[in-house]
Amino acid sequence: MRSAETVLGVIRERGKQGLPLEDIYRQLFNRNLFLHAYGRLARNKGAMTRGATPETADGMNLAKIDTIIEALRFERYRWTPVRRTYIPKKNGKVRALGIPTWSDKLLQEVIRLILEAYFEPQFSDNSYGFRAGRGCHHALWEVQETWMGTAWFIEGDIAQCFDSFDHKVMLAILREKLHDGRFVRLIENLFRAGYLEAWKFNATLSGTPQGGVVSPILANIYLDRLDKFVETVLFPAHNRGTHRRINVAYNRLTQLAYFYRKTGRPEQAALLKRKQQELPSLDPNDPDYRRLRYIRYADDFLLGLCGPRSEAEEIKQRLAEFLRDDLKLELSKTKTLVTSTRSEAARFLGYEVVVLQDDTKRTAGRRSINGQIGLKVPADIIADKCKPYVRRGKPVHRPERLHESPFSMMEKFQAEFRGVVQYYQLAYNVSRLNRLRWVVETSLTKTLAAKLQISVNKVYRKFQATIETPYGPYKGLRVMVQRDGGRPPLVTHWGGVPLRRRKDAVLSDQPQRIWNTKTELLERLLADTCELCGSQEAVEVHHVRALKDLRRKGQAEMPEWAKWMAARHRKTLVVCRRCHMEIQHGRPSIPRRTGG
Repeated sequence: MRSAETVLGVIRERGKQGLPLEDIYRQLFNRNLFLHAYGRLARNKGAMTRGATPETADGMNLAKIDTIIEALRFERYRWTPVRRTYIPKKNGKVRALGIPTWSDKLLQEVIRLILEAYFEPQFSDNSYGFRAGRGCHHALWEVQETWMGTAWFIEGDIAQCFDSFDHKVMLAILREKLHDGRFVRLIENLFRAGYLEAWKFNATLSGTPQGGVVSPILANIYLDRLDKFVETVLFPAHNRGTHRRINVAYNRLTQLAYFYRKTGRPEQAALLKRKQQELPSLDPNDPDYRRLRYIRYADDFLLGLCGPRSEAEEIKQRLAEFLRDDLKLELSKTKTLVTSTRSEAARFLGYEVVVLQDDTKRTAGRRSINGQIGLKVPADIIADKCKPYVRRGKPVHRPERLHESPFSMMEKFQAEFRGVVQYYQLAYNVSRLNRLRWVVETSLTKTLAAKLQISVNKVYRKFQATIETPYGPYKGLRVMVQRDGGRPPLVTHWGGVPLRRRKDAVLSDQPQRIWNTKTELLERLLADTCELCGSQEAVEVHHVRALKDLRRKGQAEMPEWAKWMAARHRKTLVVCRRCHMEIQHGRPSIPRRTGG
């Protein structure tokens, strides 16, 4: 049986060559692919989230993989309807989320691995999101560094994108490249699995299952058609010329200033030089020069045009027609906008995108920022991030956190603020987050004061500290928890997050690929031996969501098996069925094998 790395490597090579993929359904019979998929999913918090059935990653064993493979071999595998839940959106609406069962997650991950290995080499360089090494910051950096001189932004937003994918179109796209009827039919049955809401079955007539493991790669496969349309149709139609022609008015002033200097009139020459630097050196309305640029992150896309507004409106119309006629999607009328770069800002991935203009900013005597792309922190984002910490316009304590320890409390406040700063480090006005820093710090100190029943001033005196950073020392707060057994203390702090712009900031929102199929967890599972009693009968994996869950309420001391997990900092334990039942029923002691 070939390793997962070998199988995916062969599939990837066919993808690079653009060759159709044939006879791939039988790859689903490879146990190593499922073990590789399990090694990836086991790290996720969602592994312990139940779907329409109680099944989760807890109790995972090799027999479960063999059962799935046996059902696939005879085409008897049936997808379970997902459990639908709703998560709130910023605009007050909700987003539907489908949670699959554990077996479905595992099989979806195997399908995702195959699809990603094949299609990833064929995706456009203008596509970001749900791709390793191509996250939000990579997309924003591309806009910032290469879109100089843009005159118009076309902000694109597809209305209810993931819910609106047409199943017939999706299957037609897959059949063009995947020449295996059984494999495509398995994906088709996934689309038809439906969902349970209030224990009532509902059919799915369109869309990919949001929350499903395979949904992101299917979305990129679907929207790759949009990328190809822009690159093969719109780019040739709206890109021409190698460079703009010289601005006649600018050139005339240059020559006249030169003449005045040569004839001994430096004051008049200097005056003309100042007037000259108020004009663009190249003709912004050159009819023989056009540039169209495009970038997409998931279902949000942005186009930048060097040209007149009429062409921008035409591009917007052609995009709407293509999406409607070919992909059966609709552009959001309220969110798809044509924006002037000189007077307005476009919104993309939470940033405001503007074109900078300042004739007084000069480097080596030349204007240095005109036409450059600038990224800004929107004012409404700062106000929105302050809301959880503010009541009636003033920072207040967070009552829902009073039950936490000072260590945990400070750690959470710091993580929340640091996450916002790290995301907006590409913005040239990142220093505006100083308002958020003050609000969060005030809320933190008030929460600590309420917890410890002391004043805010005493909180500062008790926890004040100097925090060393690459940019020098910063004043902040620190909590230190001493531990027994000679172990180093636990330390967390507030502050020390510089509000400095970083052009090279990268926030990776996709995990890196993991090609090692023999992870530590898989090696332990394949050893087929209970780590508690040494039995080799009916071995499976016990999972916990977090190490803090090892100590159950009402227990004065953790049981031996929990101490064993905590000492090794593991959220998994390979056990036999009998020991697993003892753990599940809360029995405190399980016989340990000698020498374990």
